[in-house]
Amino acid sequence: MSDQVLRNDTQSGKNAVKWHTLFGSFFSYTLDAMDFMFLALALPVIIKEWNMSLGDAGLLGTSTLIGVGLSSIVLGWFSDNYGRRKALLISLAIFGVFTVAIAVSQTWEQFMVLRFLAGLGLGGVWGIASAYVSETWQAKHRARATSFVLSAWPVGYGLAALLSSIILPQYGWRALFTCGLASLLAMIYIYFFVPESKVWQENKNKREIEADRPAKVSVKELFSAGLAKRTILATLVSCCTLTAYWGINTWLPTYLTKERGLSVEMMGMFLIVINVGMFIGYQLFGYAADKLGRKKICILSFFGAAIMIPIYVFTDHVTVLFWMGPLLFLFFSQAGVFGAYFSELYPTHLRSMGAGFCFNVGRGLSAFAPFLLGSIATKYSLGTGFALCAITLIIGAVLTLFLPETSKQAGAAAALESEASA
Repeated sequence: MSDQVLRNDTQSGKNAVKWHTLFGSFFSYTLDAMDFMFLALALPVIIKEWNMSLGDAGLLGTSTLIGVGLSSIVLGWFSDNYGRRKALLISLAIFGVFTVAIAVSQTWEQFMVLRFLAGLGLGGVWGIASAYVSETWQAKHRARATSFVLSAWPVGYGLAALLSSIILPQYGWRALFTCGLASLLAMIYIYFFVPESKVWQENKNKREIEADRPAKVSVKELFSAGLAKRTILATLVSCCTLTAYWGINTWLPTYLTKERGLSVEMMGMFLIVINVGMFIGYQLFGYAADKLGRKKICILSFFGAAIMIPIYVFTDHVTVLFWMGPLLFLFFSQAGVFGAYFSELYPTHLRSMGAGFCFNVGRGLSAFAPFLLGSIATKYSLGTGFALCAITLIIGAVLTLFLPETSKQAGAAAALESEASA
């Protein structure tokens, strides 16, 4: 009887850990997305106040994405060497502090530097959270769990849109960026309720015993035999899809206000509804990925988004545009599946850095998308730039064909490791 009670207590403890990890990661990524999207939402007001060209304004988004690309390497390396929990706390602290600092910037150059520094924290959360959740949830539920956590992105975007609709008209863009202080709340929750990943700890201890020395990982392991092809292809897939996403996402508020004539308040409502569609897409595609495979669902979402982009661009009627937005962004939810997919491409000791590298270096490579679309908009229109983004999604779908289907490979090292430890 006592053994049964002990087993029940142990199982109850594991369940509590996985749910705390799920919620803590969701909360952290919500605030990450919220801080990330403050720039896109405030950009129309900043452009007007500082009399900026669309190209120069696009560089503010570019500087963010460059910082994000570097963050994935630095914080991913830190996470795999020193723990998920410490790395997540550091990420939250960095982007919270520098987002608030933007509120007191006086020049375009200061803004760009501070946004780059904020990006050094913003890019770390995705890979850390993906690894954290992958190590606490069983493989059969993993895509749904990671998709749920990463569906915090549209929640954070919607929250940012709601805050901007309230704050921007009355208090201006500087007040909006002070909301970065909210990252402190996530840090408190992580510190008190989310323990270090047991899988990471056990794997690190095992490797140190086998090597008879401190076990350290390095970026070059991502390009070792057997992993180089995966790393390169997954990074390119991420780059192609995120070029489309960030190109559209950075300029969507400006597109809705300048080319479709919406007020700032109405634009905020459009963005909230769009992100409801994206949130639903994360859940649908996460469920489908657990049932049908990560690779198939990624390809489906790429083609779906590629088809919907030109339809959305050529929609003139405001009411139809309102309802087409959620349908378009339903297919922009592949990042949720990436959380499980990219994590399963790597063994435990490389999981955070590997997944984060592929996703966030892809984001870094897509850094010039906001600038390029701004330049295209200067000569043609934002709608024209949006339509061209469909091409990069199709390229991403083709590249995905050359990646393995991890969820169906019984011999995949990462999948076996995670299943055994769950």
